[in-house]
Amino acid sequence: MKIYLATDHAGFTLKEKVYAFLIEKGYTVEDCGAYEEDSADDFPDFISAAAKKVSGNQEDRAIIFGGSGQGEAMVANKFPGVRAAVFYSPILPKEAVDIAGNKSHDPFEMVRLTREHNDANVLSLAVRFVSEEDAKKAIEVFLGTSFSHAERHKRRIEKMTTIEEELVA
Repeated sequence: MKIYLATDHAGFTLKEKVYAFLIEKGYTVEDCGAYEEDSADDFPDFISAAAKKVSGNQEDRAIIFGGSGQGEAMVANKFPGVRAAVFYSPILPKEAVDIAGNKSHDPFEMVRLTREHNDANVLSLAVRFVSEEDAKKAIEVFLGTSFSHAERHKRRIEKMTTIEEELVA
């Protein structure tokens, strides 16, 4: 697995820190830009480069960075086979309860679920809403969690792929 990094100017500093962090952990990493902090850059140029790589090899992953992470995820999700999820601050109340009554005390559960259920292959970090420490923890969860291969999840991903193919045709 190769990990591609891409950012806009807002995420440049965190991308550089994450690059060093991933190399230290032994991952193979490719930097797709931005290569300098320039507020006039256009993030789609860099995000597209990373997303295209993941689109071409489903075993690879990308971590993309932006102020909100939303625009970056929108660009990445334009590429066939790319499933980008945005991560914000992991702050939860002491006892978070979802609509079904399930309790969670893990602020990184969203990252875990997006890998297990949706086989997300791109993590978009909202750098204005997450600390460096929490970003690194989210990345560890993202890279350390496998897709569940449950039939219902495979079926749903297949439907996403079918929609992509219909839109391209």
